[in-house]
Amino acid sequence: MRKVVFGKGVFSKVVSNAEAESRRKTAENLGKGIKKSMKVLLLSCNTGEGHNSAARAIKEQFDARGIPCTIENALAFASEKISEYVCNTYIKLTLRTPKLFGWGYRVGRDIASPKRKSPVYFANKMYADALGKYIEENGFDTVIMPHVFPAEAMTALRRHGKCNARLYAVSTDYSCCPFFEELEVDRYFIPHASLIPEFVDRGIPEEKLCVTGIPVSERFLQKTDKREARERLHLPQEGKIALIMTGSMGFGNTKAIAEELLECAPDMHLVILGGNNEQAKAELRKRFAGQEQIEIKDFTREVPLYMDACDVLFTKPGGLTSTEAAVKNIPLIHTAPIPGCETENADFFSKLGISIAKTDVREAAQAAAKLCTKEEERAAMQERQRREINPHAAQCIFERVMQEAAEAEA
Repeated sequence: MRKVVFGKGVFSKVVSNAEAESRRKTAENLGKGIKKSMKVLLLSCNTGEGHNSAARAIKEQFDARGIPCTIENALAFASEKISEYVCNTYIKLTLRTPKLFGWGYRVGRDIASPKRKSPVYFANKMYADALGKYIEENGFDTVIMPHVFPAEAMTALRRHGKCNARLYAVSTDYSCCPFFEELEVDRYFIPHASLIPEFVDRGIPEEKLCVTGIPVSERFLQKTDKREARERLHLPQEGKIALIMTGSMGFGNTKAIAEELLECAPDMHLVILGGNNEQAKAELRKRFAGQEQIEIKDFTREVPLYMDACDVLFTKPGGLTSTEAAVKNIPLIHTAPIPGCETENADFFSKLGISIAKTDVREAAQAAAKLCTKEEERAAMQERQRREINPHAAQCIFERVMQEAAEAEA
């Protein structure tokens, strides 16, 4: 029976899957009396697909109970043009100048303070009124934000007495990212109990913290037998398979990783999920043309199935992808991170022994080859993943939101 640690507050004990199902039904009953009038708004933005994935995972929980729930791109309330500019700038920085992005992350952490507001706050304040009008006109009483930008805008509305909705911030990385301390929300959903001191040190009241984990889609909780998964994906039934994920935009030195894997484990089959980066995929297909043991795939919605089919996963340490992998219980190699929160994610996972973090591609390939042959090491990592990462985070968030909505109406 799988055990899950839910953290502080109402999630302070270790529970089994059966207990989790019982609590799910309790939360549903709690919501029956209020869900006719309750409306939930999830605010994300397109600076990395992880935030949107977290929003969709939470939406699944409300949709399953018939509670109206909408996802919006917060930056679009400034304008679609501004939203596109900000997102494109983010992608260019992380792809082309990651060191500059890391420098900006460190500066953000240095200037953020609960005692004053940063330029990031004032930038997001510019579209706050338009966002507030939308919330009022559509009758949203609950706003959940898996991204700091909309949380800054909602903070501006609350500070000026223009927001009566309950506000929830969701941390999608395994650290207290810059500007969280500026927020004025009712609750912070955070990934792990060990991070509580870091959030408190940054000036966030401990009583507002709720340890839930990072929300992932229910699809990652479902397990497909490896042989069936390989058959459905037309992958070889025999031998080891490494999955290399590059994110939606094709990050990372994938070519070098594949080359090192071919040398370290020449019998291994490689599957590369290339995302939407057409240039990177074309270069990979040219480099490995004629090598049948390497497959370069386009953007896919079948990531959970690929994880079930493979024996080891290479990925940059994004908060969402890392959590999905741990929930899927696949041995995990973290490759070179984008400096900033991904560096902290890799440190968090590797220190707990739920991934191996290597910036050197040869060392990463050797670690993967070893994991595929050392069954005891694989099993130990998988056991730690089950112990440390909560697969029911989205449900936990739903439960807490419903509990507080009921208390507000009592």
